[in-house]
Formats: sequence, C-alpha cells, structure tokens
Amino acid sequence: MYLSKEAKENIFEKHGKGKNDTGSAEGQIALFTHRINHLTEHLKNNRKDFNTERSLVKLVGKRRALLDYLTKKDILRYRAIVKELGLRK
Repeated sequence: MYLSKEAKENIFEKHGKGKNDTGSAEGQIALFTHRINHLTEHLKNNRKDFNTERSLVKLVGKRRALLDYLTKKDILRYRAIVKELGLRK
C-alpha cells in the first residue's frame, strides 16, 4: 500500500498540529489507524496472507503503545483522538 504525500499531509493536518507535524502522537495514531483499516480490508479478501497479518498485529501494537503513552501524558488528548477516530465503542 502506498499512501501519497498529499494523503499523509491531510491526515496530519486533520489530526495533528499541522501538515508538517509528523511527530505528534495524534498524527501517528491517525496514520496507523488508516493503515490498520486498509490492511484489515486486504485480509478480508486474502485470509492466508500471513505476512500482512503479522504487519497488522505489529501496527496495532504500535498504536496501542502510543495510546497508552497519551493516557499517561494527557488524558484529554487521549479522549479527543479516540473520539475523533472512533476507536472505542
């Protein structure tokens, strides 16, 4: 999956502090969520693609680590990004 530069900038602009702020936790979580959703759709059609499945599990772990970091650092930012992305039901 290739994500264009413009698409990444849109994600970081919408969820981060600006289109060039690629280091913020919110921006990274949003990017990981986009990639996770894409890989999930791929795995629905290709169930035996175990390399992609492993990549998906690693991405979910990275996102979980960033979310845990945000809960410790600033719970309000955590709640805002979870609500924006619809991660919790």
